[in-house]
Amino acid sequence: MTAIKETTRAQESTNAIERLYVTMRHLLNRGFYKPSGVSGNALRNALLVLRPEIYGSVAEDRGELNGLIYVLERLPMGIEQCRYINLTSDEGISKSHLQPIIPPKRRRNCYRIDDEQMNIEITRGRSDIYDILTHLTFLFIEADKICERVWIEEDSTTIRDWQKLEEFVKQTERTEDEREVAYIHVANILSRTYAEVVAIQKKFATDAMPDRFLEFIYWLGKLAIEEVATGNKRTITFSPLLRERLGHHIHGERWATTIKETLEKYNLLGRPLHIISANMHSVMNSLFARKVLGAEFEGKDDLEIYQALSLSENKELRNKVEKVAIANGMIPIEDTSGANISVQLFDTAKFNDAACCYKVDTSIPEDEKPVIFVMDYAFGEQAYETIDELLKPLEKGDDKIFLNVDSVSIMGKAGILEGGKGDLMIPSAHIFEGTADNYPFENELCAKDFEGHGLKVLEGTMVTVLGTSLQNKDILKFFYESTWNVIGLEMEGVHYQKAIQSASRVRKSVSKDVKVRYAYYASDNPLETGSTLASGGLGTTGVKPTYLITYKILEQIFI
Repeated sequence: MTAIKETTRAQESTNAIERLYVTMRHLLNRGFYKPSGVSGNALRNALLVLRPEIYGSVAEDRGELNGLIYVLERLPMGIEQCRYINLTSDEGISKSHLQPIIPPKRRRNCYRIDDEQMNIEITRGRSDIYDILTHLTFLFIEADKICERVWIEEDSTTIRDWQKLEEFVKQTERTEDEREVAYIHVANILSRTYAEVVAIQKKFATDAMPDRFLEFIYWLGKLAIEEVATGNKRTITFSPLLRERLGHHIHGERWATTIKETLEKYNLLGRPLHIISANMHSVMNSLFARKVLGAEFEGKDDLEIYQALSLSENKELRNKVEKVAIANGMIPIEDTSGANISVQLFDTAKFNDAACCYKVDTSIPEDEKPVIFVMDYAFGEQAYETIDELLKPLEKGDDKIFLNVDSVSIMGKAGILEGGKGDLMIPSAHIFEGTADNYPFENELCAKDFEGHGLKVLEGTMVTVLGTSLQNKDILKFFYESTWNVIGLEMEGVHYQKAIQSASRVRKSVSKDVKVRYAYYASDNPLETGSTLASGGLGTTGVKPTYLITYKILEQIFI
């Protein structure tokens, strides 16, 4: 008899991800769930089996600190105080008196409806919902850890540490001595050291909220305690309109239509179009910064200029570059579609040699000179929605006007499996996590293009994951060591390539010879402890790879 092999950690983790997504889809169709109910526990248990690297010690009894920072940068301020969280589509709340709350690291509009309710607008598809529900599940796990430590069920009361924290939070005036005593109580509640709590408090604190961490822990625990003590349960709901609209490309269609109408308005529709998915500064700065800021940075190399432009205090320099760019063919398009993807068009026929760092071949007729289209980063499945809609022809009555798309270039951040922050990955194929879907392609960029710049360059397969917050070391190690030759992971590659292939080979709305370029720089290495996204941002480390990739893309467009 053949022995049955034990399930490996990688297989257990894969199953946990599948359970998470099946449960989330079920809850979305159902319309609501309670985190402490059967469905909420299913999400919680799957996440605890998975134990994503980004959530650190989520499966341990002690409180997780760095994971909290990562999550709170992606959820609206004050969400820990809300018992009711309602996920909605864009349903017109922006026209009310309520001011949107926009998380620092996620472009989504959120509204505090009252003391107990937070509404979060979903305009970027299922990936956005999965992202939010995963983060909320992590928060509920941490909240329940606090409750289990401080709630004494036999006496229906709380431990002294919690009572002292509550006294501190309710004070209107707080001294430094009282604050330090509160740190000691919170350290005991979270099973962390005093030094760890002080360090994390500094990362949480703002000028307006110097005690934000202490208040956050209090509210996180307070709702969990009230649920146990009074039965007043936390609830997540999905609005009927969100469930109806999801998957119908409503925001992507609006976004794409605005772009095509702008191209038509400026007589750019028939011109060769080069689409670049990147940030909103690297292409503009690469085209104009050196000549615009030459006097300010005399004797400095281009990298020093780009690093200076990336600093928040240099807004005047950025405005100066943007002003010259607009005068020389740049057309910024304000996004009112709800997609939250900004756009810039560059009409190369209007480039002035005195202002632009790249020369357009003068022998090319003006009506054949290329147009560069730059779109900000999409999020997960939104990449398919936006590019799929963009590559469709513009319909004018019975007429269809096709875009003359010459190339699509994707630059992005990704997790690397061999190397460190800032290193480069050049994919030859995308594979979709959890499925047999794979998308090989001919990449116009290759590793040789980036040699000699002091960065490690890997070439191979990229995995498109269902969510960066579900990074699991066991699964990634399997991908890394398997014959898939995986070099990194990201969230959009499969979705971009699926849209390009369907447009060029099935719908035939763009040429089958459309060139594609993919290049990523490493934001983290999830296989290395302390190198996950929760360890912090890239800072100026990302400047060099960002502009190196941008340079190579522009070089191929202009040659």
